[in-house]
Amino acid sequence: MTDAVRISTRRRQREFSMFLNPDEAFGVIGQLADIALRRLLDSEGLEVDRVLQQPARITKRVLEEQALREYVLALFRLPRSERLHEVAPCSVWTPHARCHTAGTLYATDGYLCFSSREEAVCMLLIPLSEVLSIEKAESTALLPNPVIVSLRTKKAFQLIELPARDQLVENVGSRLRALQWKKSAFRSRRDGKRSASAPTPYYTFCYDTAPADEDEMEEQVLRNTVNSEALMTAFHQNQRGSDGTQRAEREKERRWEEHFSEFGRGVHMFRTDKMHRLVAMGIPESLRGELWMTLSDACSEVEAHQGYYASVVQKSMGHSSLATEEIERDLHRSLPDHPAFQNPTGIAALRRVLTAYAHRNPKIGYCQSMNILASVLLLYTKEEEAFWLLVAVCERMLPDYFNRRVIGAQVDQSVFEQLIRERLPELAERVPDVSALSSVSLSWFLTLFLSVLPFLSAVRVVDCFFLHGINAIFRLGLTALEANAALLSACTDDGQALMILASFLDQVGSEESPCPPSSPPAAAEDASTTHNSSSSGDAPAVRHTNITDLINESHERFGDLTVRQVEGLRCRHRIRVLQAHEDTTKDNALRVVTPDVSISAETLSAVYDLFKTEHFISLYWGDGSSAAAAEAAAWRPGDSCRSHVERQYRLDRPQFKSLYGLLAPWPGDAHQHVDTLANRTFTLLDQDGDNLVTFREFTGWLDTLYCEELNEKIRLLYRLHIPPALTESEDDPSLMKSPPMSTNRPLRVTLPSGAAAEEPDYLEQLKQMLKDLGREREKDVEKPVPLMNQSQFIQFCKTLYSMFHGDPEESELFQAIAHVTSLVLQIGEAGHRGSGSEVARDDGEWTVSFAQIVASLLTEQTLVNFFEKPVDLSAKVAAAKEKQYHQRAGLLSLQRAPR
Repeated sequence: MTDAVRISTRRRQREFSMFLNPDEAFGVIGQLADIALRRLLDSEGLEVDRVLQQPARITKRVLEEQALREYVLALFRLPRSERLHEVAPCSVWTPHARCHTAGTLYATDGYLCFSSREEAVCMLLIPLSEVLSIEKAESTALLPNPVIVSLRTKKAFQLIELPARDQLVENVGSRLRALQWKKSAFRSRRDGKRSASAPTPYYTFCYDTAPADEDEMEEQVLRNTVNSEALMTAFHQNQRGSDGTQRAEREKERRWEEHFSEFGRGVHMFRTDKMHRLVAMGIPESLRGELWMTLSDACSEVEAHQGYYASVVQKSMGHSSLATEEIERDLHRSLPDHPAFQNPTGIAALRRVLTAYAHRNPKIGYCQSMNILASVLLLYTKEEEAFWLLVAVCERMLPDYFNRRVIGAQVDQSVFEQLIRERLPELAERVPDVSALSSVSLSWFLTLFLSVLPFLSAVRVVDCFFLHGINAIFRLGLTALEANAALLSACTDDGQALMILASFLDQVGSEESPCPPSSPPAAAEDASTTHNSSSSGDAPAVRHTNITDLINESHERFGDLTVRQVEGLRCRHRIRVLQAHEDTTKDNALRVVTPDVSISAETLSAVYDLFKTEHFISLYWGDGSSAAAAEAAAWRPGDSCRSHVERQYRLDRPQFKSLYGLLAPWPGDAHQHVDTLANRTFTLLDQDGDNLVTFREFTGWLDTLYCEELNEKIRLLYRLHIPPALTESEDDPSLMKSPPMSTNRPLRVTLPSGAAAEEPDYLEQLKQMLKDLGREREKDVEKPVPLMNQSQFIQFCKTLYSMFHGDPEESELFQAIAHVTSLVLQIGEAGHRGSGSEVARDDGEWTVSFAQIVASLLTEQTLVNFFEKPVDLSAKVAAAKEKQYHQRAGLLSLQRAPR
């Protein structure tokens, strides 16, 4: 049998075969599914390129370009906004190897990137902001089509064997000139502002390690602005380190200086396997901050955004939000054992960095584990540099990790689970549930091992992370599991596996700290105390491991894990993770709504699917502008009024009106009238005024129409004809165009002949009714309903006439409502004469109460039967599903039609 591609949905499984290129077809299908899920299921967290927002324009070429762009962004960890312009094979002169190295050149908006044919053997990243010129040189037999890239640091790179060299140089030169002009204009504006401003510099530095009154010290620190030195310069844990430690540091510094002289220094230095060996040995503390900034290219962000951090700090400090409350709660839990964070200086710096980032990126705001990462960054870099490093990690190196649903971390957990099965098959066979092992490792990915390793060992992992990205965490995680495979295979529960791995990692020491601390980092205490109290005596004794050996072993065993492989696995597993998250979200939403409604569980599930599909249809086939704009305007980072489940899917007015027409039990006979009622219903349900209706509000409306008693159905119809559902623009009855009530159905009927003599008795009955309804009105004290005036009552009657159109008992219902109308008018006239206390005058119009209208309707059994007649909601939903997509078929054909 030929290779086949199997596509599994929730309902069925399909297989496609007879492909000329099965691997290519599989990749395209997976990429399309990933794009669809990004757009539909997680539009607020996962960004999609503009070209992919229009499905009709997606072609195979577009998909190939998008896949290559994603790979380049991940390989060089570039900003997500970078666009890939040129890709060309070439060779770069590598002075350290004294030869030309063949590979591929990638040119983006702001970078020239080079990677050797074998990934990560030799890499080069040149920001255009560092480029002085790019010129063609004379072509020779030994140097065909050469290009010279000159930098501001008086360094130059030679590229040869470039096809279409002229076009490449012209395009890159054009972008370079535009960037230089932009920088020149920015520098002129900045110099103008600086000359007009006070000469006092923004940055001040205040460190005082001597004991002081905490409140006074805190106030002093907050008066100062941004620290201009790394915290480690003042709060050093190893100030009295041994001579051996100091000699080791000097030796590391010497080796790195030699490396810089041979491979270059700065963002544009050559990154080879030799750099990995140096990083595995440990970056000296004096160079750690510089190399973190270099390897992440955060230094380019600092230079390109001078003054940005200072302005963000000024704007963000003093503002209160949900993010700032969470930040304040976690400040003193960030590396509490380190002296830098036992002092108000370090706490204030951490507060500023986290608050500034939450202000910069409100979609992420603040997430747990960001405090631990930011604390470590502040120890080794200046405060502004720590801020840009945090930006690089959250937005480039770990995309989609730090949001409300940590989708990126969950995707990588799923990828890690597959890597366990592929790279550690014996362990996967012995452990019945591999997902338990991957879930144990969640904190490894979220905190880069900072929460589970001794501090000095964990910082070494961060060194590797800035060099290799997330691959370093995958490799180290696999190595930790492999080292404990025998013990993990004998585990009987997840808690025991957690204890084994925690004990192993706690014993991983470093050359700077050969004896690991007796207590784990505070960030790991929450994850381990549960088992420490009950199982500490059963923890297995593990051998002491050196972090250098562990890093080298991870590179030797799993160094063949490439960025391309990881990105392919991420694309595949993101589909599963998002679908599983959708299932969880649906279960949570149904669990929240179920206690408040009488709709069956099966029908409620179908309603949820219909509700969600309407949201998806507008995103996929519509332009998405209305729904997206409303949702963006409605959601605020500090909005804690609704849970995430309630915010997950919401409908705007057009979407709700579409579902109203599909699900309303009494559709009516006039489109204009139905549209008016749909608008009023939306306004009534939109209680918070955000122009969106939640699933909970939507199901409450359906429950009233299909499951509640007659009184509640009439109450809903009543409220649709009074404010706030009835807006001022609709208050004039003349705005109800094309009234469904004909002129031969009067609002007031003539009493039968011979009934005139009985009119006094009839009025007495009305008076008695008003008295009897006094008790009924007391029941509405908790939920008072405003009175309805004469104009509103006329519209209410029109709605009732419209609802009866097409009913088998249409004539009887028209006659019944005519009698009810006459009865209510009699009540109004009686109130006008002052006969009862239930009615009052309002601008010359009489008013009636909800209780009076209900009592009048109850006098007609035909009307009672109509409102109490059961309607099958499940059948209505099933029919709505069939019609839902047909409503958009015309729009889809218009989008695909050639212009």
